[in-house]
Amino acid sequence: MKRFYLNIYIAVAATALCLTGCSKILDENPRAIFTPDYFKTDAGVKGGITSLYAHLRLLYGNGYFINSNQISTDESTWGQNSDGNVKNLDFSGVGNIDPATSNTSVLWGAAFPNINTASGVIENGAAVGVADALVAEARFFRAFDYFLLVQTFGGVPLDLGAGELKFNTSTIRTSKRNTVPEVYTKAIFPDLLTAIQQLPDAGRVTGGVTKTVARLYLAKAYLTYGWWLQNPNSIPTYPEAPRTDPGGHDAAWYFQQAYDIATTAIANPASFGLQPTFYDVNLGTNDRNNEILLYADHTQSSSIYNGGDLSYSGGGFGTDNFAQWFEQFNYTNIRSSSSATAWAPVSSVQRAAVQSLGRPWTMLAPPQGIFKNTFADKTNDARFDGTFVTSYRSNWVEAALKVNNAIPDHLYNANYLPVSNGDPILTFLKTDVGGVNYSNTTFNSNVGAGVLPGRADFVIEPSAISRICYPATWKLGPYRTDNNGGLGQPNGSITRPFPVAKFSELFLIAAEAAVKGAATKAVTGSYANDGTARGLINVVRARAGKWRWDNGGNSAKVQDNSVAMMTATPTVIDINYILAERSREYFGEGYRWLDLVRTQKWIELSSSFVIAGKTNPNDWKDHTVGTFARTITPAYYLRPIPQSQLDGMDMSAEDKKAYQNPGY
Repeated sequence: MKRFYLNIYIAVAATALCLTGCSKILDENPRAIFTPDYFKTDAGVKGGITSLYAHLRLLYGNGYFINSNQISTDESTWGQNSDGNVKNLDFSGVGNIDPATSNTSVLWGAAFPNINTASGVIENGAAVGVADALVAEARFFRAFDYFLLVQTFGGVPLDLGAGELKFNTSTIRTSKRNTVPEVYTKAIFPDLLTAIQQLPDAGRVTGGVTKTVARLYLAKAYLTYGWWLQNPNSIPTYPEAPRTDPGGHDAAWYFQQAYDIATTAIANPASFGLQPTFYDVNLGTNDRNNEILLYADHTQSSSIYNGGDLSYSGGGFGTDNFAQWFEQFNYTNIRSSSSATAWAPVSSVQRAAVQSLGRPWTMLAPPQGIFKNTFADKTNDARFDGTFVTSYRSNWVEAALKVNNAIPDHLYNANYLPVSNGDPILTFLKTDVGGVNYSNTTFNSNVGAGVLPGRADFVIEPSAISRICYPATWKLGPYRTDNNGGLGQPNGSITRPFPVAKFSELFLIAAEAAVKGAATKAVTGSYANDGTARGLINVVRARAGKWRWDNGGNSAKVQDNSVAMMTATPTVIDINYILAERSREYFGEGYRWLDLVRTQKWIELSSSFVIAGKTNPNDWKDHTVGTFARTITPAYYLRPIPQSQLDGMDMSAEDKKAYQNPGY
């Protein structure tokens, strides 16, 4: 067979960074380029290692990357302001998936240059005297990128121009894809096994990779490969390959390995662990806590090191953190009144750089099933309150809004009742209550919210949630310390780290492996449990029952519902229940499409959804609830190879067609 190579450039590191041996943080010194000779120096190898961390910002926090891993699932559909980049991936009749415009290039373009950098570190590290533990960080990131690629595209090239897993220093414009088993057994598994052996228990620097995060990814890779070997729903793969393991192991062996490695990490957490409440995991003032095993870091101290402008960011395919913008509806349309006798609209909720608000793009909307089914328990389970913005509160004082040349003490809202600064202007109710007047013949919320007698806040029931007006994802919202009593910089790149991996996932990985038949055993240590799927999940659910703050009510709430949460866990756990738990833990963070593809549940759980606005999805007055169908075929379980990649290769049209995944 004719041999091809991928077009990979080494001179891609516009944000390449250098690393100091004594610092507890990554010391970033931007370089314009990496050259082959630079990698033969101690500084070059260490700079390459630091750039591996920097590349996370190209993916995690990028709105288009999160879109590709959220839309068309039971967690997300297109929102009012979505364009073709977003809609084409929804499969609901509003566009067609297109290799040129469907965001698949975000991952492809970020991963392969990083893989090549990692290979350069691995090949040159020992020769220049860099410690094995440092080189192991490069092994982790090479496996990390290949794992993302193989889940998304199927088999991908291991040879970038200089041989399999070799550092390429030339411009090559041909390529050959390896099979899925080859990518796992030649690249992902060996690199992660070595990383576990050589990485420290505690990170070398703040946010540095450790044994624990390597164990998490190896367990997840074993779990995913076990599903691939088993292939319960006959999903096709590409390049075509038999569902057999080169090492002779079966799916059951891989499920057992996933269980054993995940439970080992749980029993030996080093400095990692679960935060006391779900609220604490995602609270902006508590960023970089010990539950976050890996994150794409950002800072408000420098636009260069933040990866995005601090005051105004256009977003795009760069290193900005703007993912939460996709999941925030345009709350700035909400109106209150300056008069108690005639509706005189004023903007009572304005853009602010606070965790519940930020910049609204209205790109991804959650279907109603999320609120009615996934987060059905909103009383015991704190994860609904710790995930969504359910109360949009006035901030006209911070905005210095004036009425009759003065900042008012109060405005008037639903039922012409007075509201003070900081009061709820719009509330998303936990359940349908009936009797809500959405006609707004007297009071005009301007976003389709309704009125209940005696309430000053406008309200929206779960059955009225639409593509225009929906609870935003609170946990990913902005947090800054430089607002100085005002609105701050809500249009700037979000300066918070974006979470990539969490300690809690180890419990869910082990539980999933147990459901797939892994032999269980009691887990010892701080998180002792009986090791069954139910026992493992109940560790996470017990934490979910603990409250210290009520986001919706904006008040302290010390309550422990852990017993009720554990009691409500089914005796028999199945894959659908695990997927529901994963959604409750990681909603909107970019896990969902990969979870549904791994378990081959995408079609079953996402082929239809319910949302308001059936008659006119662009009319905020349209509360007509509709069921929308998606046409998802097995071929779509693999994303298309980006058209930009095909266009850049020196190959015949026939060879390019063979390189592309079937169905595109």
